[in-house]
Amino acid sequence: MDILLIGGLWLDGTVWDRVAAELEGLGHRAVPVTLPGQGDGNVSATLDDQVETVLAAVDAASGRPMVVGHSAACTLAWLAADRRPERVAEVALIGGAPTGDGQRYADFFEVRDGVVPFPGWGPFDGPDAADLDDAARKEFEAAAVPVPEGVARGMVRLTDERRFAVPVVLVCPEFTPAQAREWIDSGEVSELTRAERVAFVDIDSGHWPMLTKPAELARLLAAEAAELKKAAELEKAAEAG
Repeated sequence: MDILLIGGLWLDGTVWDRVAAELEGLGHRAVPVTLPGQGDGNVSATLDDQVETVLAAVDAASGRPMVVGHSAACTLAWLAADRRPERVAEVALIGGAPTGDGQRYADFFEVRDGVVPFPGWGPFDGPDAADLDDAARKEFEAAAVPVPEGVARGMVRLTDERRFAVPVVLVCPEFTPAQAREWIDSGEVSELTRAERVAFVDIDSGHWPMLTKPAELARLLAAEAAELKKAAELEKAAEAG
């Protein structure tokens, strides 16, 4: 199965290198997505530009891909389900949840000179970054790509309610599945409250498991892909009667 990998704020496609290698070894085609403005030097990129890049990757995939979004990019993965509900096999959300219609994509941090630079580790003190040692933090800081203002403050537009029928798996790193269920059941995560099928998978890591637990994360994603394949085969057999 093709597995599209979309990183969150400040990350380019190389953040997935170790996960992608593991997935390839497990028999899947991993497709790390480099987003406009996050790896190509385009500081004028917009959220719409990023959405179009994700959709192009979905359209180019073989068969129906799994679309994986990390952190803020959970919204990009969900936008793929909204724009291509018939093409996306499943959305995997790592360490985050989709922003709702009419809300800004990721208006969380200060904009400076038209971009949102990495704000340092203060906002991530605690479970988010507890498994990153000093060397890993310095490596992250050196590689962090400032996010264009047009991305961070872009408006999310969701229009197709068929997105709610696309299966979702929520990978829980710095929070637990129980906490995630509580947020969804309370309506705090309104998009997932309306989703028809949401599964939960725990991973013992901080906010960036692709850096600290790449092999484990790859195995979790591969297991989900195997379940999707099995379900598709059963559906096909049932239709054949």
